[in-house]
Amino acid sequence: MNTKTKGDIAEQAAVLHALKRDWAVLRPVGDRLPYDLVFDVEGVLVRVQVKSAWLDTTSQNYVVDNRRTKTNRRIMLRDAYNESDFDFALVYLEDKDVFYIFPVKMFIAYGGSIQMVETDKRQRKPVSAEYRDACGLILQWAAREKTHDVEPVKFGEAAGGGNPEPSSDGTVREGVET
Repeated sequence: MNTKTKGDIAEQAAVLHALKRDWAVLRPVGDRLPYDLVFDVEGVLVRVQVKSAWLDTTSQNYVVDNRRTKTNRRIMLRDAYNESDFDFALVYLEDKDVFYIFPVKMFIAYGGSIQMVETDKRQRKPVSAEYRDACGLILQWAAREKTHDVEPVKFGEAAGGGNPEPSSDGTVREGVET
């Protein structure tokens, strides 16, 4: 199976996993954008880059390249992602039907590739283990983004219906609009 087909399978799995969580899924037209899908999580749009990992038979670790790959018929170019390219990277392990969900900052911080360890052969867990099936990170991010959309409230409006205004004698009078 070629890498394009593996990528298509990973994207379809991401769509299925998102729909099971009751998230709407949007697809950009074409493949010119640095993200593959957009999830609508409680009204917040989350840009997602989907990657398919492969098993390195020597180390028995799953590996994913964390660079973008542009290809044409003759040449394959790899380039680093930028922090503004997407919000999360979803790395799919097809034979396990598992996603590792990395925030963009963490995903691009790795140097060229990321290894995911699926066996308990180590005494301590690798850093990547905390991102295994970490859908909660997307929910937390969406909730944080949602709070950015809230209208700012003037000091005193929520509690007293107006802004307190100091008088000439230094006392504060409640409820006086300025």
